[in-house]
Amino acid sequence: MITKTIDYLDGNTSLEGYLAYHDTGKVQPVVLVAHDWSGRREMACKGAERIADMGYVGFALDMYGKGIFGADGDAEKNGALMAPFAQDRALLRRRITAALHAVRQLPQVDAAKVVAMGYCFGGMCVLELARSGADVQGVISIHGILAPGNVANANITAKVLCLHGHDDPMVPPEQVLAFETEMTQANVDWQVHVYGGTMHAFTNPKANNPGFGTVYKEIAANRAYRSIENFLGEVFS
Repeated sequence: MITKTIDYLDGNTSLEGYLAYHDTGKVQPVVLVAHDWSGRREMACKGAERIADMGYVGFALDMYGKGIFGADGDAEKNGALMAPFAQDRALLRRRITAALHAVRQLPQVDAAKVVAMGYCFGGMCVLELARSGADVQGVISIHGILAPGNVANANITAKVLCLHGHDDPMVPPEQVLAFETEMTQANVDWQVHVYGGTMHAFTNPKANNPGFGTVYKEIAANRAYRSIENFLGEVFS
């Protein structure tokens, strides 16, 4: 596997992505990987590597800026980093669209075959990418925030997969139902997979805070990645 960091820009903001791929000598479909609220750290980079092992290019994008990271368990710092994007969905859409433009320029990438997936905060990001009407084949929210912002939605062309823990306190059942209604009214090809007895951040091995609602669950994580692999096989076929 080849891995490297990639510098790119959103206006005057310097960003640093993490690229992972196996060199086949041919262009390959690409999956953008949007990080959780702690920034483009180990989990997002390992997600990009997992994508590479599925036979695609993985690109862990950067929402916060080069060298800007939160920390495990630091809700105050992580929340402060995420808040501007949660509150300003136009800013969020512009920042993730910068990653989409950057990755399409890479020589390893088939620019016509792009999916975006994201963990937690990153799930919110990729759903906003879909809501913006971006030309991507699909988006995958992994224990992401499903509630929309107040930015008008364009025509959603992406297929949508959401992987959700039923006991996630940050995304209660009424938010899931509202999201399903939103997607149905927009005529989206959507799926929501709900895992029983599962809380927020269930794919993160470092998540172990039941009081906060973040707990790793191996069986749910394994099921989620099988669903991701199936979804990518479908949209990239």
